[in-house]
Amino acid sequence: MAETTKPLAGLKVVELGTLIAGPFCTRILAEFGAEVIKVESPDGGDPLRKWRKLYEGTSLWWYVQARNKQSVTANLKHPEGREFVRRLIADADILVENFRPGVLEKLGLGWDALKADNPGLVMVRLSGFGQTGPYKDQPGFGAVGESMGGLRYITGFADRPPVRTGISIGDSIAALWGAIGALMALRHREVNGGTGQVVDVALYEAVFAMMESMVPEFDVFGFVRERTGNIMPGITPSNTHTTRDGKHVTIGANGDAIFRRFMLAIGRPDLADDPGLADNAGRDARRDEIYGLVDAWCAGHDEADILAILAAAEVPSSRVYSVVDMFADPQFIARQMFESARLPDGKAFRIPGIVPKLSETPGGTEWLGVELGAHTAAVLAGLGYSAEHIAAMKTAGAI
Repeated sequence: MAETTKPLAGLKVVELGTLIAGPFCTRILAEFGAEVIKVESPDGGDPLRKWRKLYEGTSLWWYVQARNKQSVTANLKHPEGREFVRRLIADADILVENFRPGVLEKLGLGWDALKADNPGLVMVRLSGFGQTGPYKDQPGFGAVGESMGGLRYITGFADRPPVRTGISIGDSIAALWGAIGALMALRHREVNGGTGQVVDVALYEAVFAMMESMVPEFDVFGFVRERTGNIMPGITPSNTHTTRDGKHVTIGANGDAIFRRFMLAIGRPDLADDPGLADNAGRDARRDEIYGLVDAWCAGHDEADILAILAAAEVPSSRVYSVVDMFADPQFIARQMFESARLPDGKAFRIPGIVPKLSETPGGTEWLGVELGAHTAAVLAGLGYSAEHIAAMKTAGAI
């Protein structure tokens, strides 16, 4: 089969970002064919290179987060470093940055300056609170965005303080909005004959946008959604239960026909035929009763038996997966959610597969995150810099 062109091939993206939100945004674009040039400080580069589990001094996370990206170094405090970056952006389609608002302006790399050089530029700006408003100058990481955006308040159990999810979900959600916004802006530029524009993504707003019906429920009824553990009041039954062998299974049987099958499967035909439980409102009014009997049923069976019984009854259910479960699961394997790769010393390891799955122009991994500045000389040469000029820039500390 002939190799297909990836859908974003031909797009040039410059990344001025560190850690999660900006780099995850550009990672998505790189996975689907965009040429992504990541600009890093010569002084150690992106801190993510040293985050979490390190293999021979480099983060395993880094290899995935920076896959398919070129790495160049530029000292933004040095005039020649700034000039290099400005020339790099002058013919780019997209710039992704996650500095605090105002930082790039102080460096002469703000929107007005860059737009003058490149009217078609799409500038994705990811920050804690956005480019405007009274909080714009405050620092804001994903944890702050999750708290202000409403996610932390509703996560956990009512009798305990709010808890976080186990990943930096606020940063990742903001990255997704950034990628979506960039593609919408390109659509406007290319189809409607428009110019470039700024895509302004605030971390707290990215999280806030996921809060379902929270706003109208409060405005109309004065209802404040609270922490409810593993259940969601108003949608019953949907919960996580502990099995006889100490495992945990999630069961979502809140559809009317599904609930009836569920009750028959666990030996409760009386509840399957109870007219008071025929719809969600009736079930939710008796949720304590329902969850009590489901807890008891699960406590009397092992995980494997529960999942087999519910699968036969076509009741949505799952074990609560750890990464160990994922590695062995046939669905993950069939959907190619693990790719084989090699570390610099040749050691084989697995990395996450590509999401989403495109039938005609799928994304893929061309290479893993590279050494700091691996592409600096080649990119500078491509911009017309001579070998002597590049050497002088390095001596001066500009790159």
